[in-house]
Amino acid sequence: MEMAQKHGRLTALICLALAGLAFIGSAQAADVNALLDSCASCHGKDGASTEPDVPIIGGYSAVYLTDSLANYKNKARPCPKVKYSSGPHKGQETDMCTLAGKLTDEEVKSIAAHLAAKPFVRAKQSADAAKAAHGKQIQEAQCAKCHDQGGASPDDDAGILAGQWMPYIRHTFEEFSSGARPMPKKMKPKFEKISAEDIDALVNYFGSFK
Repeated sequence: MEMAQKHGRLTALICLALAGLAFIGSAQAADVNALLDSCASCHGKDGASTEPDVPIIGGYSAVYLTDSLANYKNKARPCPKVKYSSGPHKGQETDMCTLAGKLTDEEVKSIAAHLAAKPFVRAKQSADAAKAAHGKQIQEAQCAKCHDQGGASPDDDAGILAGQWMPYIRHTFEEFSSGARPMPKKMKPKFEKISAEDIDALVNYFGSFK
């Protein structure tokens, strides 16, 4: 009888512990969902942005997303003020450095894992065919080593350029050109070889993916 009572108490304690873990897990999931809702207010549901100046981030690799958020957190990337395009804070200003600075490492991992598992939804936009053809040549000669498959592969951990919003890509090139945004060391010598015309061609090439 005593052994049965001890076994019963142990079973009850295990059940309580598991119930506690389940509660913590569901609470954490709820917190992450709230953060993802906040992301969606600018980047669209599951990172499929419909705003030309806001990047599509669903489908990026978890490594790239984690590194990007870390760079924002450390203010290693420029953080211009933007307005929420939807959600409860619509119209209010914020910036990525402020938002990333509030995230814990675990929250960053959860957000990155969620978005990395989503498809990259290419922007619906028009590109100049002649410029895109020229951009393809530049991509293959200068960029393919780090941006595989015309910039369409998430596995190179360099972000996805193929089908990304053209205004956003153009703005990114401007940040690189001005020095406002640091670029990888291996990218710099190649970037310095391309002209403004080449950059325009690359923007159209990446924007031509449907």
